[in-house]
Amino acid sequence: MMNERILIVEDDADMRELLEEVLFDAGFETVLAANGRFALAHVESEQEQIDLVVTDVQMPELKGDELLGKIRQTRSDAPVIIITAFGSVENAVEMVKKGAYSYLTKPFATKDLLEVVRAALAQSEAARAQVRLRRDIPAANNRIVGASRPMRELLDLIRRAGNSPSNILITGESGTGKELVARAVHDASARSKSQFVAVNCAAIPSELVESELFGHTGQAFTGARTARAGLFETADGGTLFLDEIGDLPLNVQPKLLRVLQEGTIRRVGESREKSVDVRVIAATNRDLEKAVANNEFREDLYWRVNVIHLHVPPLRERAFDIPLLVEHFLAKIAKKQNVIPREIAPEALALLTAYSWRGNVRELENTLERAVALAHGAVLSIEDLPARIREASGQTSAILASAKSKRLTLDQLEQAYILEILSEAGGNKSRAAEILGLDRKTLYRKLDEYRENNPELEITPIN
Repeated sequence: MMNERILIVEDDADMRELLEEVLFDAGFETVLAANGRFALAHVESEQEQIDLVVTDVQMPELKGDELLGKIRQTRSDAPVIIITAFGSVENAVEMVKKGAYSYLTKPFATKDLLEVVRAALAQSEAARAQVRLRRDIPAANNRIVGASRPMRELLDLIRRAGNSPSNILITGESGTGKELVARAVHDASARSKSQFVAVNCAAIPSELVESELFGHTGQAFTGARTARAGLFETADGGTLFLDEIGDLPLNVQPKLLRVLQEGTIRRVGESREKSVDVRVIAATNRDLEKAVANNEFREDLYWRVNVIHLHVPPLRERAFDIPLLVEHFLAKIAKKQNVIPREIAPEALALLTAYSWRGNVRELENTLERAVALAHGAVLSIEDLPARIREASGQTSAILASAKSKRLTLDQLEQAYILEILSEAGGNKSRAAEILGLDRKTLYRKLDEYRENNPELEITPIN
């Protein structure tokens, strides 16, 4: 964060100097303004880069709420943090509803200021990165939300895979958004004007899978009164998405393989073959290589569908994207209910960002929908989140309490936490850096320092 510039707007010289000292010592560049009018000149200047504004509410010439309105008209991407006296909290809350990121009441702890500043800058950078991705990769428009490194890599693969006619296998845990990825590939392809047909192989009774995929004649089996086209014929010229292909019955797999090899289908009960032009995108949350080894999935079919492999990372490996996803889902929920999108308190957003999300993006969306439905106030708070998320936060508090009881320094606590996350990431430094919110160079530098201080990296456990 060394290059990020923070505009401090405060008419009290002592407070202005204190804010400057705290932020400068934390590695930020600072710009000072004694009132709202001077601040606005900095924001409107084309020669200055202002990444975040920290402003008082009660100021001469241009008050904090007026300054916020002006900033929103000129620099909608610059977060604004409000500093207010206890008696003006109601005014600060109104400013948050009008677009401020958050507020702090005087007096406040240095760590609280730095925490909200870093969170605001991280969310702002994520939003800008998402805008760049939507501009550079139109296929992802309004479908895939994410600006983290894993998602940037995935979106680049989507763009390139769209230009290829090859079959695709998408892997990933349940709830990660594999169908959204499939639709994005379809949108990026030459078939985008044709049908995208999706089917969940696990949801079709095994005795009906063949007729669903390939169709049937009027007398093919009991109950088949009329001829019916299958999904391959429906998707002719477009894309057929076979979700949960790992659950496809073994007796149907060779028939699917033939379609992929020959480009022809045969309806159940019919001897005549028909040509189809379909691109197949398959998806699974199973380990198909293990299924092949256990004779549960045909090896030749595996290699036929797995020409291009796209892996959708779990949400816990792209925590950087959670603020973006929260904003996206709150807007989606509001549109569905025809109301103004809810705001979320920074401390509640911090809990959501730190949570492990075993159900991935689907679980996050369901959690937010529940929180909106049961919310106590206009802004979603920690109390509006499910108990499992609040309890996970309590576990973190317990770890910190244990660290305190053992009199660990902040440096020791940071070192232990970084090594714990690195261990959870399986030694993958890029993944650990993403979870920690660090760039890789910073993580490598810290690990080098730890090795210099202790080559064996013997860290006292804190839980």
